[in-house]
Amino acid sequence: MTPLTFHPLTPARWADFEALAHFGPSGAIRGCWCMWWRIKRKEFEANHSAGNKAAMQAIVEAGDVPGLLAYDGDSPVGWISVAPRADFPVLGRSPILKPVDDQPVWSIVCFFIHKAYRGQGLTARLIEAAVDYAAAHGATIVEGYPIAPRPDEGPHIYSFTGFLSTFQAAGFVEVARRSERRPIMRLHLPR
Repeated sequence: MTPLTFHPLTPARWADFEALAHFGPSGAIRGCWCMWWRIKRKEFEANHSAGNKAAMQAIVEAGDVPGLLAYDGDSPVGWISVAPRADFPVLGRSPILKPVDDQPVWSIVCFFIHKAYRGQGLTARLIEAAVDYAAAHGATIVEGYPIAPRPDEGPHIYSFTGFLSTFQAAGFVEVARRSERRPIMRLHLPR
C-alpha cells in the first residue's frame, strides 16, 4: 500500500466524502450517511438518504468534525467516524452499547474502505489515525464497538463497525460484552 494521509472531514473536504463509493447516490446502507448512531431511529427512517446526507452536511458545515478521511494521493479511499461519545446519542439508548461508566470517551462507530483498498490493513491504519486525532483533541479513552464474528461466518452486515481482532491488534481491551458478538473495547491514552 502506498503512503496514505488522513484528514478531518471539514467543509473543504465534503466533496471527497461524497466521492467515496460508500457515500454515493444511496449514501451507504439504507441511506445512512453515517447518521445511524447520531439520531433517533424514527428520524433516521423519516430522513431517507437525502435527509441523512443533509444532516451530516449540516454537522460538517457547523464546524464539527464527524470523522477522518484516508487518502491515497488526492483520492479518498477510506472513512472512520470518530468523535466524543456524546455526539452519538443512540449508543446511550442501546441496551448493548450503553456506557459502562461515566468516564468521558471518544467513540469509533463506523468504517468504510473503498473496494480496491479492502484487505490491505486500512482499517487498522484508520483506527491509529482516529486514536491520534482523539488524543490531540484531549481524549484519554477511545472506545470501539466491533463485531465479534463466529469463526465459520462470512461477511457480516455489521462489519461497518469493525472487527474485534482489529481493535485487539490496535491495543484495545474488552471492557464489557452485553451480547455474544458485540463487545465494547477501550484504549486508555497517556495523559
